[in-house]
Amino acid sequence: MTGGHAGVFISALIYCTSLCGTPAPAAEQPVTSGVTATLPAAHAASPADMAMISDLERRTFQWFWDSADPGTGLVPDRYPAAQTFSSVASIGFGLTAYGIGATRGYITRAQAATRTLATLRYLMDGPQNDSPDGAMGYRGFYYHFLNRGNGQRYSHDIELSSIDTALLMEGVLFAQSFYDRDTPLEAGIRDLADRLYRRVDWQWMKRPDNRLSMGWSPEHQFIPSYWEGYSEGMMAYILGLGSPTHGLEPTSWQAWLATNNQRWGDYYGQTFLNFAPLFGHQYSHAWIDFRGVRDEWARGKQIDYFENSRRAVYAQQAYAVANPGKWQGYSATTWGLTACDGPGEITQKLDGQDRHFLSYSARGAGRDYTQDDGTIAPTAAAGSIAFAPEIVLPTLRDMKNRYGRKIYGRYGFVDAFNPSFHSGRSYWTDSEYLGIDQGPILLMIENWRTGLVWNVMKRNPYIRAGLERAGFEGGWLPAAPAMAAGRDTRTTQLAPSPTPADGTRGSAPAGSAVPAHPS
Repeated sequence: MTGGHAGVFISALIYCTSLCGTPAPAAEQPVTSGVTATLPAAHAASPADMAMISDLERRTFQWFWDSADPGTGLVPDRYPAAQTFSSVASIGFGLTAYGIGATRGYITRAQAATRTLATLRYLMDGPQNDSPDGAMGYRGFYYHFLNRGNGQRYSHDIELSSIDTALLMEGVLFAQSFYDRDTPLEAGIRDLADRLYRRVDWQWMKRPDNRLSMGWSPEHQFIPSYWEGYSEGMMAYILGLGSPTHGLEPTSWQAWLATNNQRWGDYYGQTFLNFAPLFGHQYSHAWIDFRGVRDEWARGKQIDYFENSRRAVYAQQAYAVANPGKWQGYSATTWGLTACDGPGEITQKLDGQDRHFLSYSARGAGRDYTQDDGTIAPTAAAGSIAFAPEIVLPTLRDMKNRYGRKIYGRYGFVDAFNPSFHSGRSYWTDSEYLGIDQGPILLMIENWRTGLVWNVMKRNPYIRAGLERAGFEGGWLPAAPAMAAGRDTRTTQLAPSPTPADGTRGSAPAGSAVPAHPS
């Protein structure tokens, strides 16, 4: 599996190249702003469903808390597993998980802050140079996988990754805005987060055509592949645009959008901007609330990117109902294709036909491509709960009831299972959990329940600046983008919020930090 995630993400993007929000359940309805005019009625989650989601969120959080090294903050790519490398993307999800855990009362705020500070210190102190060995990163970027023993590049086939660094920086900026109390511990977190983010040289990673390269290595220099079209690459451009030190120009956002019209169209009853695996719809949305905020392209389509991804979820469910591949188990409540583990590169007889199965792969269904071997990833549905809870909740309930302990254990849903692939008398199920698949489950559940991650990130000046410089307007953003008037809203210091009298976390109540600007 060494370098497997990197290869899958890159190959998926190469392959791809050839308005309304859904509020949380009434019992936990946050104060929201900027939702679209077509906002549907709140989905009524039953007490049993909320108990199921509460249990899943707690178990998924525990994966990050148990798997991370308390001294360094390094989070493994997968766990439990006999593995010696850490995933930079998993660290980004982990940094966000600690704030969720503190807010939910799974751990104390002091525990969360202590581990966060240790993580940021380790990242800041790690060697940054262009040597093939002995480096954690270069020019502020980090290698995709790090050795868990010394925090350095895991092997020579591991690239300096623009998207994994972006996932890491989302967690870093979440920490910067979440830990807002006037204490030495939390001030130290804010300072380190600021330095880590400002160190990333987005200009260096930019190609001559203004698109971001997918990565770099000392042996081969820049990877030929680049980020273009709707995908998780969205976050990298927004982060790059928000940087006050090595920032991208708005022309890079336009270059990223260049192929959108080629991917826009009808698929299984929905009209949307396609990206086949659901992880591409989940990652950027896990941190940034795109409800009601639109760039020029989205305004032209009279849609926002949240609604776009909501439609992608519905299309995947409809694909599973139609089941063109005739895989076992697919239904309106058993679906979900995304990058995940699989049974292996094996061919088996199924209903008299040879069917080929895959190992780790970017499974998906869309106008861009379809890759489906009957493997269902629970994170595809669970990580989409904020988009479409009305179809996700019945799916999670049915999968859990039907497949039980084989797919649901100590840390929630296993990474994947395949009812069509049989070994002896049983079907295939994974025994491991992946950080980049656990992350969307945890963050999107909390966003659906309270909007916590979204509301924290709304207070971050770099995120706001990145969106404004990309041309986003409406919703919770100012009606007239500050950057358009030449004023740089990016700052180097975040002022702490007053500590509530009840001693709870210092972040402002959900939605209160940003005035409402209905679209």
